[in-house]
Amino acid sequence: MQAKNAPRPGLAEVIAVWTGFGLLALAILVTYARLPLDELYNVSGTGFEAGAGRVLVFAGFPTALVAIAVLAVVVDRLRTRWVSVAAVVAAVLCATVAWPGVVEQGDLDAKPANAFAAVGTLIALALTILALTRGGIGYRRSFGGGWDIARLVLAIVVVLAAIPWIAADLGFYLDDVPGLGSVFLTGVLRPEPGHPTLTAVHLGHHHGFDGTILALTAILLSRTVCMLRSGFLRTGYRFYVSLMLVYGLANALQDFWLEQLVKRGATSLEIPTLTVPKASAAWAAILAAALIIHFAAGRVGRLEPSPQEGVP
Repeated sequence: MQAKNAPRPGLAEVIAVWTGFGLLALAILVTYARLPLDELYNVSGTGFEAGAGRVLVFAGFPTALVAIAVLAVVVDRLRTRWVSVAAVVAAVLCATVAWPGVVEQGDLDAKPANAFAAVGTLIALALTILALTRGGIGYRRSFGGGWDIARLVLAIVVVLAAIPWIAADLGFYLDDVPGLGSVFLTGVLRPEPGHPTLTAVHLGHHHGFDGTILALTAILLSRTVCMLRSGFLRTGYRFYVSLMLVYGLANALQDFWLEQLVKRGATSLEIPTLTVPKASAAWAAILAAALIIHFAAGRVGRLEPSPQEGVP
């Protein structure tokens, strides 16, 4: 365990995460409010109300999963009993997103049950703002070293693969974009049962992009693991971030494989949907990979720079 006078975790990475999710929520609101229903996927309405409903779902999945990780940083930063209690309440509310039926890929309309995770997310955001007002950004790790470069390379690869989903969230296809239209399959008609006008990459938000932003968040928050003072909290946080990385990459790969390879006709082999945890070989592999990264990161963490005692 770190010494009691060790500097508290910095918030630079956390603020970057909240900013990114806020911008993405705004893009989802605008896209779902302005596009006609037949260009969207598994929603039943359009206009501002429909857009707000889709943002509510997004506030649960995947944002609530990220909020749980952020709560660990905030608790270690503020170190008061009432904050710990509020964080536990928020984490329980956020965890309701995993309850069967709360978020269903086949029905993305907002439900009353979605409000619980959204409230948990708002509490996590409020606690982050409290931590920011009380101590500012705090300790900031400078970029450098082999592991930060590895993080950057992985992030670039993940973002490049997500270009079709970024465009879809903004409400357009890549077909007429020079250079990208020939690389990615997007606006070509690829009907599915119940969706006769479905394109290869439908407009609006994708669970593959949820996986992408979970992975990117894990990559960014992995820089904060060494900042946590509590050994118990640090260990749990490291495993959660590792699981978030593997789960995010798995979902991004599954959706990319379906849309860019299967729908292109390059293969008929499909990867099963991985959004919902269940007893399966695929999920056993996800957990095993997360454990491997968790233990490996624990060893690597001893080599990475960490806050020095007495540094504000």
